[in-house]
Amino acid sequence: MRLLVRWLINAVSLLIVAYIVPGFELHGFGAALIAAVVFGIVNATLGLLLKVITFPLTILSFGLFLIVINAIMLKMAASVTPGFIVHTWTAALLGAIVLSLVSAFLNWLIKDNRRIEARR
Repeated sequence: MRLLVRWLINAVSLLIVAYIVPGFELHGFGAALIAAVVFGIVNATLGLLLKVITFPLTILSFGLFLIVINAIMLKMAASVTPGFIVHTWTAALLGAIVLSLVSAFLNWLIKDNRRIEARR
């Protein structure tokens, strides 16, 4: 159930980013669902590899380079997902920042109360 909720949150986050960031297009909720899955797979495989390889650069930039990695992952996911287009690298960078903020906010709204229950 938690996986389904996270998938929906990521899809809604992508739709919000597409509404806010110019150059970031998403054609419908179905495309957002597919894009969320593809982005998750790309981020879990290639993103992990890039994060390990660029770890020293991430340390030197105090973690800000992770935004660049997320922008690369967004462009890669958009290149293989129909209905999901990121036109420019600027849109990818802005999209990565806004996606992080929106996703964090939506995850905060949908708190997992099971963790609180387990502590008691």
